[in-house]
Amino acid sequence: MSDVPVNAIQTMFTIVEMLQECGSAGVSELAEQVDLPQSTVFNHLNTLEKTGYLINNNGTYHLSCRFLNLGAEARSHHQIHDIARQKVDRLATETGEMSALLIEENGRGIFLHRAEGRQAVHIDSYIGQQIFLHGAALGKAILASLPRSEVNDIIEARGLPELTDNTITDPKALHQELDDIDNEGVAYDDQERLPGLRSVAIPLTDTEETVLGSVSIAGPTSRVNDQRFYERFPTELREVAKAVELDLRYS
Repeated sequence: MSDVPVNAIQTMFTIVEMLQECGSAGVSELAEQVDLPQSTVFNHLNTLEKTGYLINNNGTYHLSCRFLNLGAEARSHHQIHDIARQKVDRLATETGEMSALLIEENGRGIFLHRAEGRQAVHIDSYIGQQIFLHGAALGKAILASLPRSEVNDIIEARGLPELTDNTITDPKALHQELDDIDNEGVAYDDQERLPGLRSVAIPLTDTEETVLGSVSIAGPTSRVNDQRFYERFPTELREVAKAVELDLRYS
């Protein structure tokens, strides 16, 4: 059986993901970014436009809102979103910082929900964004709750790229930190994913201790001092985790 149709689908998703990254682009720019002939890129763009997934603004393309339907449908399959969403919003309001809900799929972290308090820094993160698990408190909270054999599989598949000067890139060091997180129940990220950002996260588990995701509070180093980082934020997150577990138990 020919693999041409499969290659065509892979090419289409490559173009879509590049458009997501760029925001908007023309045929020639996209062709250069994905290293494909302009004719191939144009054909895919034309098909996506006809099916309503792209908007063509005088030769500049961007994703249409039709993708929102797909994202909403995918998110609806995660019970943790409905249970934790309002709690994430409340964390952001009460702390004034940014709060987020993350799940793991295929060895990557995916933001299911995020909220910004009145003082929150505006960083380049959005619902549906995929991130490396090892570089963020959210991701490390999930990794610490997984069997170590599964963690090794994720490391082998995704690697441990250096995101900042503080990112853990050594498997042995990561496993040691995951053991510490597992013992304490809290994960910390001190400028490991983004320079100037500190975040604290805690895993969210069901009644059988299966990890469903993680929730975090994050803020700039200029405001998140050690007292907030190591005491206040973990306390607030533990309360959220308890509330989520109760909701799951009686839902």
